[in-house]
Amino acid sequence: MNPYCAGCLHQIEVALQKTLDIMQFLKDEDLSFRPTPGKMSIQELLAHIATICKTDYYISLGYSEKEMTDIYEEIQLASLEKMKTEMKTSFAMLKQAYEHYTDEELQQSVTSYWGVSYTRFEWLVEITAHIYHHRGQLHTVLTHCYGKDYNLALFE
Repeated sequence: MNPYCAGCLHQIEVALQKTLDIMQFLKDEDLSFRPTPGKMSIQELLAHIATICKTDYYISLGYSEKEMTDIYEEIQLASLEKMKTEMKTSFAMLKQAYEHYTDEELQQSVTSYWGVSYTRFEWLVEITAHIYHHRGQLHTVLTHCYGKDYNLALFE
């Protein structure tokens, strides 16, 4: 595997594991917390994090807006256990895909349905940043809005 991809995948795995660590302290009734009207609830945020590896990967393959809308509508993650399972399977799918890309394939450009073009490697970097962004949101909301500080290290 390309060493740069291995590094990105490791960082994704760290972020997801730390998210799973946070989830160990939550109960299903915590999922309804919505810190700001019109913004994601804890459930919506966790469901989004759980599927980023899969959905962003599909975007990186050039899936259309219609295809992505259909995928998002199919996702039903109403419990912590379902989200944990999805997070693990979504990451495994992404890792398996990137393990097999050649250096040449990693440099191929793919355009998203909204028109941005990145190389396959850049898409992996975007996925990494996307997960860390929302993991940070989750931690901030739980800590500052709901007083749930678990004293967990968020990085290695």
